[in-house]
Amino acid sequence: MPSPYDDPPDDRRRRFEEIYAAHRAQILGYAMRRTADPQDAADVLAETFLTAWRRLDDVPPGGQARLWLYGTARRVLANHHRGERRRSALAADLGARLRTAAPAAPDAAGLADVAAAFRTLPERDRELLSLVGWEGLDHGEIATVLGCSRNAVRIRLHRARRRFARALDGADAPALPAAARIPNGEHA
Repeated sequence: MPSPYDDPPDDRRRRFEEIYAAHRAQILGYAMRRTADPQDAADVLAETFLTAWRRLDDVPPGGQARLWLYGTARRVLANHHRGERRRSALAADLGARLRTAAPAAPDAAGLADVAAAFRTLPERDRELLSLVGWEGLDHGEIATVLGCSRNAVRIRLHRARRRFARALDGADAPALPAAARIPNGEHA
């Protein structure tokens, strides 16, 4: 069987361009009538012609090329619809799980106070507390992310939590700059 690269590149390209020019509008129309979104139809068109380019030697000559392209577009659409069904089922499953596992909604005013206190912290503290609280990283993982030692993370986290607690209590004015000193000699 001859290789698809036996033909000179210009001949392959020319043949593909002729097929594309002759059948693009028909295949696009076919896809648009079978999808809900024009972007999805464009994706189907692109995938169909990508397949045609890859399998150019399998594309029959003349008017038979259009039928081959319809068959290819049909398979691409089937894959697209299967993917949509999978995504919809996963989204529905996730939504159901979140509804049943969601904790009771906390007091919105309390959350606003926490958010306001969090925003007063220096960026370093917010990043560190976020890595612990939202990303669930341990000290070793945070050390890798920040490029420091585990001990440095432990110390910084202790200080960040202390500043956050003061901010929550309202006893702390806007957070100290990172290089400021606290009376006992520690760096802020």
